[in-house]
Amino acid sequence: MADYKVHNGSPLGFGAVITPIGVNFSIYSRDASAVSLVLFESENDEKPSNIIPLDPVLNRTGDVWHLLIEGIGAGTLYLYKVDGPYVPPKGLRFNKYKYLFDPYAKAFTKGSVFRCYNKQHEVGFAANEGGELQDLSDFPKCVVVDDSFDWEGDRPLGIPISESVIYETHVKGFTASKTSEIAPEIAGTYKGFIQKIDYLKELGITAVELLPMFEFDENENGNLNPKTGQRLVNYWGYSTIGFFAPKTSYAADRSPGGPVREFKELVKALHKAGIEVILDVVYNHTAEGNEHGYTFEFRGLQNDVYYSLPVNDKNYYMNFSGCGNSMNCNNPVTYSFILDSLRYWVVNMHVDGFRFDLASILTRSPNGTPVTGDVLSITTAISSDPILSKTKIIAEPWDCAGLYQLGGFPGGVYNRWSEWNGRFRDDIRRFNRGDEGAVTAAATRLAGSSDCYNHNSRLPTSSINFITAHDGFTLNDLVSYNYKHNEENGEENRDGSDDNISYNHGFEGDCTNPRIENVRLKTIKNFFVHLFTAQGVPMMLGGDEMRRTQRGNNNAYCQDNEISWYDWNLAIKNKDLVRFVSILINLRKKHEVFRRISFFRDDYERGGIPEISWFDPAAKVPVWDKAGRFLAFRLSGLAVDNDFYIATNMDIYDLTITLPASAGNKKWYRVADTSFESPEDILESGKEELLQEQRRYVLVSGASVILMSKAE
Repeated sequence: MADYKVHNGSPLGFGAVITPIGVNFSIYSRDASAVSLVLFESENDEKPSNIIPLDPVLNRTGDVWHLLIEGIGAGTLYLYKVDGPYVPPKGLRFNKYKYLFDPYAKAFTKGSVFRCYNKQHEVGFAANEGGELQDLSDFPKCVVVDDSFDWEGDRPLGIPISESVIYETHVKGFTASKTSEIAPEIAGTYKGFIQKIDYLKELGITAVELLPMFEFDENENGNLNPKTGQRLVNYWGYSTIGFFAPKTSYAADRSPGGPVREFKELVKALHKAGIEVILDVVYNHTAEGNEHGYTFEFRGLQNDVYYSLPVNDKNYYMNFSGCGNSMNCNNPVTYSFILDSLRYWVVNMHVDGFRFDLASILTRSPNGTPVTGDVLSITTAISSDPILSKTKIIAEPWDCAGLYQLGGFPGGVYNRWSEWNGRFRDDIRRFNRGDEGAVTAAATRLAGSSDCYNHNSRLPTSSINFITAHDGFTLNDLVSYNYKHNEENGEENRDGSDDNISYNHGFEGDCTNPRIENVRLKTIKNFFVHLFTAQGVPMMLGGDEMRRTQRGNNNAYCQDNEISWYDWNLAIKNKDLVRFVSILINLRKKHEVFRRISFFRDDYERGGIPEISWFDPAAKVPVWDKAGRFLAFRLSGLAVDNDFYIATNMDIYDLTITLPASAGNKKWYRVADTSFESPEDILESGKEELLQEQRRYVLVSGASVILMSKAE
């Protein structure tokens, strides 16, 4: 064992912080009776090289334990052991036998958490009672990280959210397939992702929203695929272990600290291409599970502070997440931890924003009730934090216990929160399926969802509009399946939603019938027309532009395979659809009328033309309760842009519609018609086609048209 010179250290700066003479370690535990720092020489060490007890007098300030070790630096590997009372009815679950992670660890080694804990069970030790690991070779260690990095002047991009086009994707799945034609040693990694940035740039994407890539245990799932017998995994990653650490297995360089450098390279490369990085983050629960779960860090440090526990019996966990536990987000310690984590990713990793999974849990008080009124909460703090003031903050405004806050997600006086608009998804799906009575709701969504957001100084950009996301059908599957097909998840098809608002157009699944395929493709184009011409901020599920399929699986959380990975052959096969989406995105980016930062005003006219006008097939004001399945509107560009007329006919019959007169001496030009074959289905900027008949247009069944007015 090496001899280290140990100093008292400082409580300031949680985690492992490199100093001029060594590394300062600092960790919180209020009720611990003893804390030891455990050091390792190698990530494959079976046993520690040193165990250094902290003096409760010299190495403790308040509830923070700390020490500084001279002569060590980046790459040092460590864990903790913490002793204290084990009294579950009071919420205390200390266990001196457990090796604990540092909650502030910036990187982990490449060991497998699950396999190590399996070994523990095999020798007869319960998850929370006794038993020291005999072999730590597979157990991940925390890594001391040097934050220095040559950013070459890079900073977060600061693209206005009104100009954002968000692409939700998975770091690994984006390039893991052999069809990506990326070298096997970097496929499915941060480095491999860099090689596909040009594709995203050409598509017109301004931001990638990455599914969780904070460190998690992908091997925690114990189910088997009943078709193949292979063990399933946690692919999506909604089970965080390291809130400061990029996922090690997503890196090509898995040496200690390598994943941090590689993730920074990815961010820098995306920024050079003008693409922002938004992280899907999970601060609502952790991987430790319920009272029968594992002890990784929080449970063994201060269980009753980090988790929401019932007041009358703290043996158990409040479970608003559906995953066994809920973080006690508005306890001052947890509150500060979350802010520290967010600031780290902005300052040290240069990320541009965050999407908060099950964000309504962040609005619950320590006893589980919703925080209301002017009470300072973590969501208010995030919204008004000076370091986070330019970052994008997006809430999934509900949780699994029924707290649904769409349109009213709390953020204090300076409420900057945008929200995943589930009503946009559902209402646009119903309209495009041809449901009776869906027109009025669809019109409200396309106009910016003012019924949800036009209050308390909120803006159309409060609405993140989406048709599909990771959770549910892909867009191809939405038009190809009436029912979910999750049999390969090992849960007998019980998992996943049964309410998909989908339609297979006459055949379940893949189909070679040209009539059915034509209708499906037309409907997919309609969805994209509505997504990119609606007021609000568009988010598309990655791969929808190439008709990525999950074979009807609407809950592919456990499928780290071809079901979830991108088949890049589809980008070639469906290159016409990729082109359609790219030109449509460019149309949105070029014309301000699609990117309003204020709601339409009914009483505001300039030159007698309202900002938005609605029409029936005869170009008259619709009688909304008799609108049928036809929806049309005109956006007035006023003095700064072109006028646009957009119409969709979801009736079973073709319609000859009357067009409204264009303003001034301008004429209507066809930009897109989803019933046409490529390349006539959408025309590039400057190549729009002048309509020979300016008052009539034949809009076929199930199609959408975009017209633009301009001078001849």
